[in-house]
Amino acid sequence: MAAHALPRWYARLNAPPGTPPYWLFASTWTALYVMVGIAGWLVWKQHGAARPLRLWGWQLAANALWAPAFFAVHSPGLALGVMAVMLILIGLTIRAFRSIRQASAMLMLPYGAWCLYGAYLNAGFWALNQT
Repeated sequence: MAAHALPRWYARLNAPPGTPPYWLFASTWTALYVMVGIAGWLVWKQHGAARPLRLWGWQLAANALWAPAFFAVHSPGLALGVMAVMLILIGLTIRAFRSIRQASAMLMLPYGAWCLYGAYLNAGFWALNQT
């Protein structure tokens, strides 16, 4: 989504300190999704569709729920709850991947770090825009 296509609702929100320019999000998420995909593929190749790969899928499902919670429902609070679940699932996925293939766990770390940063931003939007 281009910066000019941002919903008016989002454009009116008070942003927390450290909010990056919107254009940075698309390129960052592209790189992270490639890394997350490779991490899952490496585990699948070595271990098949066992519990670690199911965790990987669940964290992706939680990730897919975040944007609708924040942008469509206009609920930073709900989105923060989704983000909390997502972070737990990412942590469990990294731990499960580490026992199978260290490289896969390492590929997930930047994604986890970016999501922690996203949780900070989400919490900031929620705190700064209470009505």
